[in-house]
Amino acid sequence: MLLFAVVVQAVALEWMLAVSNAAAGLRAIVMVADVYQLLFVLALGAASATRPHVVTAEELRIRYGAYVDLRVPRELIASVRVSRNYNARGVIEVTDGHLTLGVDAQTNLIVNLTGPIAVTRPLGRREHITTIRFYADDPGSALKSLKGRS
Repeated sequence: MLLFAVVVQAVALEWMLAVSNAAAGLRAIVMVADVYQLLFVLALGAASATRPHVVTAEELRIRYGAYVDLRVPRELIASVRVSRNYNARGVIEVTDGHLTLGVDAQTNLIVNLTGPIAVTRPLGRREHITTIRFYADDPGSALKSLKGRS
């Protein structure tokens, strides 16, 4: 949907600039910005598809594109449960020790930790968290893997 909105916005803006007889230089600058925005949205989608969450014998690795790469040692996981929520206010949110990584305002897994761990936010600020809410494509399979069943 975001890709569609970016394309519609680029076409509408180009049309508005053409109708208002804007200078060619201004139109070129706006077109470059629109192409950059289009490439950014495509890269974000590709990063999300090629960098999924991973569960190994040693850790839970939670990733959100190139923005978040959180490694949680399995010995720090106190509990895991499936809980579908549709109220994530942002893509990446840290509030009162709770990290939320939403996809389309959705999360479906909650991981409670035995103690706080540090997470680095996209702009470099570090926070300490004890609960992680995130979205997994197959929450049932992730839950089984995290609880030790295959």
